[in-house]
Amino acid sequence: MGRAEARKAQKKGARRAKGKAGRNGKKGGIRRFFTWKKLLAYFVAVCALIVGGAIGLYWYVDVPAGGNPAAKEQSNVYKLSNGAVLARKGATNRESVPLSKIPRDVQRAFVAVENKNFYDDDGVDIKGTTRGVLNTLLGRGKQGGSTITQQYVKNYYLGQEQTVTRKVKELIISLKVDREKDKNEILAGYLNTSFYGRNAYGIQAAARAYYGKDVGKLSIEEGAYLAALLQAPSQYDMAVAGPVGKKLALGRWNDSLNKMVEKGWLDKAKRDKMKFPQPIKPKPEPGLSGQTGYLVKAADDELRRSGISDQELAAGGWTITLNIDPKKQKALKAAVEGEVLDKLDLKKRKADRDAQVGAASVDPKTGRLLAIYGGSDYFKHYTSNATREDYQPASTFKPLILAAALKDGAKTQDGLPINANTIYDGTSGRPVKGSTTAFAPPNEDKTDYGQINVQKAMNNSVNSVFAQMAVDVGLEKVKQTAIDMGMSPKAGGFDVRPAMSLGVMGASPVEMAGIYATLDHHGKKVTPTIVKSATNQIGGKAEIKDSIGEQVIPRDTADSVTHVLTGVVDDGTGSAVQNADQQVAGKTGTSDDNKSAWFTGYTPDLVTSVGMFGEGEGGKQVTLGGTLGKKRINGGDLPANIWAAYTKQALSGESPSKFDLAEGSALDSPPPTSPTAPPPSTQTTPAPPSHTATTPPPTHSQSPPPTHSQTSPPPTHHTPPPWTPSVPPPTSPTGGGRPGDDDDGWGL
Repeated sequence: MGRAEARKAQKKGARRAKGKAGRNGKKGGIRRFFTWKKLLAYFVAVCALIVGGAIGLYWYVDVPAGGNPAAKEQSNVYKLSNGAVLARKGATNRESVPLSKIPRDVQRAFVAVENKNFYDDDGVDIKGTTRGVLNTLLGRGKQGGSTITQQYVKNYYLGQEQTVTRKVKELIISLKVDREKDKNEILAGYLNTSFYGRNAYGIQAAARAYYGKDVGKLSIEEGAYLAALLQAPSQYDMAVAGPVGKKLALGRWNDSLNKMVEKGWLDKAKRDKMKFPQPIKPKPEPGLSGQTGYLVKAADDELRRSGISDQELAAGGWTITLNIDPKKQKALKAAVEGEVLDKLDLKKRKADRDAQVGAASVDPKTGRLLAIYGGSDYFKHYTSNATREDYQPASTFKPLILAAALKDGAKTQDGLPINANTIYDGTSGRPVKGSTTAFAPPNEDKTDYGQINVQKAMNNSVNSVFAQMAVDVGLEKVKQTAIDMGMSPKAGGFDVRPAMSLGVMGASPVEMAGIYATLDHHGKKVTPTIVKSATNQIGGKAEIKDSIGEQVIPRDTADSVTHVLTGVVDDGTGSAVQNADQQVAGKTGTSDDNKSAWFTGYTPDLVTSVGMFGEGEGGKQVTLGGTLGKKRINGGDLPANIWAAYTKQALSGESPSKFDLAEGSALDSPPPTSPTAPPPSTQTTPAPPSHTATTPPPTHSQSPPPTHSQTSPPPTHHTPPPWTPSVPPPTSPTGGGRPGDDDDGWGL
């Protein structure tokens, strides 16, 4: 082949390769549309479209004339489960004031913490607004990072709904308002339209609600607190906030003052001397007296937890239907009054003035909160005793230890499985074995029970047994089981230590009712809910989470604990609530120094937790001893009487019922027919054995419990005498006081 022919062949091959490349979509295909020049052209076109669209929107969206005051003047309507109107709330409490009446330092406190570049910006925060739009599209919650101008526009011109359209309008209107209005006019509008909690709109109403004074008399410290409130008014109200809320509120208060120093608006030496100004106690709103205020507040709190903001709720226009059953609510109030309140003598007995009662009743099958008792009157006692978490649940915590043991198949330190028949040493004050923290809790009245099985230890609330059992199971496992079943990890400080076995953390009646409802519902988590539905006039709707959750403990575990707790009622400290028609399970509790006393119990269809709390001046926890002239108030006493009187009325007319327990849940050990008679507490007790549990039977006259076998017959439910809640239970043959006296100063 000559040179000319070779060159022709080479050119021909190149043309074929080029054609092949084009057919394969490379340079000859897609690359034709994505040269760097064309990419640049596309980019310029997209930018032009965005800019053009923005300009179009800017001219299309007008600043609404006259603002949107009507939306803020609507009331929220609260209804009971039968549709009857319970209350109307939301009359606007606002008194607008000119900026000249607001101290300059107070103005700056707001600017410092909310938008420190307010005086220099263009009225918008593009980054924060973009983040808010994305969060809305992705369902990630509320917008953050808005400027003072944007918040003013939202409050005055628009509304609180969380939509992309509203956020875009907010951005455009804010740009226009910033150009058309002076910064001082915008700041005044912002301070006068914001919601501060306590039904206070505007800074003047807030100054009166939190400090009982006109805005012109506010100090820098007080102004900084009002500024801190705006982020979460209900959560940051120091008069009712929990530990987390108080910490966050103080953080924002400090942040406001520190940023004032950064901006040169406050002298650092003066700042360092400043102390937090405690606000006055809140005054309940008109129309919320009696139990109504507690019900409305509980509903509002639940809506906030579901994602409805303070501002959205305060804007009004909501119709909120509660799960509260009017019949049961009336019955619970009557039971508290009949068993306790009507018998108090506030003039003769000081202790009677310190007695508080809280209660909550739940349907275990649905999780609906059917009735609560928050206190004598919302006007007289603002804190709801039904939802407060600052008192110890005491021995009502012990069933959770047993649940943890059964769930995890725990064993004693001798390797024996823990169940209702397991034998423990019930010697009072016996040091707990296997704990890195020394702990030797005495039993009630320092009674020694010797060798005793778990069923009888639960019946008589034997501290030494459950302290050892908690260590055997593992304290972390006990805590996690409690949390899984519904106990708040923040409630009163949930420290992992042997003393937790005595229920020394905090808990509320609503919380304890939910935990016991989880047992009643065979181990499926029950979260009590008071709100049935909530809709507003602009189409908004609250997302109410399902009250019935996943299986948090196995059914046989839950049913086994229920079986054991029927023994507490039939033959133990809960004998005051025995009922011939309904099978009952429950547990008493009396806390450290008798500052609280509890009975939490349930039938197959209703779970109710009743707590009595000693509350002195300034909210200080004090003993209940002396109430109604009694030396000590025990869980098996007044709380059990309230429970019995209420449950009898609440279930009147309903057919008798028994628990539907899983096969084998009885652990083959029916509740004993009488409490074990321990040796007298005054006798000399021999040194406890080195182990925690033994296989030999107890040394008492009663026959030993049967051995564990899955083929044993089902439990026998004892038919109790007629229900007489007002009659005190009989004296215990143990020499340790009557059933229910489980207080020993160790937080039972």
